[in-house]
Amino acid sequence: MKIKYELKHKDQNSKARHGILHTNYGSFETPIFMPVGTQATVKTLSPEELKEIHSAVILSNTYHLWLRPGEDVVAKAGGLHKFMNYDGPILTDSGGFQVFSLAKNKKKDIVEEGVHFKSHLDGRPLLLTPELSIQIQNKLDSDIAMSFDECPPYPVTYEYMKQSVERTLRWAKRGASVHNNPNQSLFGIVQGGEFADLRKWSAEETVKLNFDGYSIGGTSVGEDKKTMYQMIDDSIPYLPEDKPRYLMGVGDPIDIIEGVIRGIDMFDCVHPTRLARHAHAFTRHGKINLKNAKYKEDFTPIDDSCDCYACKHYTKAYIRHLMVAEETFGSRLLSIHNLRFLIRLVEELREAIDQDRVLEYKEEFMKTYYTKES
Repeated sequence: MKIKYELKHKDQNSKARHGILHTNYGSFETPIFMPVGTQATVKTLSPEELKEIHSAVILSNTYHLWLRPGEDVVAKAGGLHKFMNYDGPILTDSGGFQVFSLAKNKKKDIVEEGVHFKSHLDGRPLLLTPELSIQIQNKLDSDIAMSFDECPPYPVTYEYMKQSVERTLRWAKRGASVHNNPNQSLFGIVQGGEFADLRKWSAEETVKLNFDGYSIGGTSVGEDKKTMYQMIDDSIPYLPEDKPRYLMGVGDPIDIIEGVIRGIDMFDCVHPTRLARHAHAFTRHGKINLKNAKYKEDFTPIDDSCDCYACKHYTKAYIRHLMVAEETFGSRLLSIHNLRFLIRLVEELREAIDQDRVLEYKEEFMKTYYTKES
């Protein structure tokens, strides 16, 4: 079956919603944070460890899996779930963002057919089209596929963004026309940059195509926080109540809270595992850098309030030692912690929604959470 969204409760003082996402691999409550497994693996973690931190949907990337091992290899294995031994829901993004961010020398040629660019692996010329992106995702057999869109940089002119939105809509129609996996849902992507009228138009026209869910794209691409939140505000009113709303590439705790308040159901980001590989950890008092000397003899958990494996069994001093010694186990422990931190955050937000106190939760969180790293 395709995914279905069920609304459980709306916060009376904001647009926040508590829902249930029904999938072929179980039903999961939203808002939800989704770990990113770019190349069919969440870096350093096993599927069993993901289950232990209450992970549900995870992401893999069409662009990377297209280049290696190839979608045909994954299909022969029985699809992504069997290939990576993950029995939960999987979302594949279209590859569009990677084309624009990873292409060799960042040189690309956007034409009506698709995007010409060079592989970041070996420099060979490639062409990714909306049809090919969907055909690859059909073979990967993810639960949710994403439309192929242009992800414009920030800032661009109004005229450029208008043309980009028009192209993204044409690409969305072309991709939808070749989507033929009956068990796979297809999400449309709303663009429009910082321009409210283009956001409105993009949302309304994308909704007319009757996708199974909708993503707000073009955020976290260099704009300031105020602009990002406004982009969400300019898009949400035009999206249907009975389908999930996904904010792509957002993994900062405060941004997640702000997104939930505005009506977002799904989040993903490489941020927590990337931070972990650089010895940074989320805590209720902001991010900390465990390579700092002050943690050398700190024999307390990363976060006293955290229930993750790392916080239950190891200290800052030990994890700092691992990171300084460049031991992979340190990155694993911090990845477990950072992902569990964000998953616990959305669990608490769901509870706050049910109690109609999301705005109070935000105030309480902000009292102790500081963005300045220590």
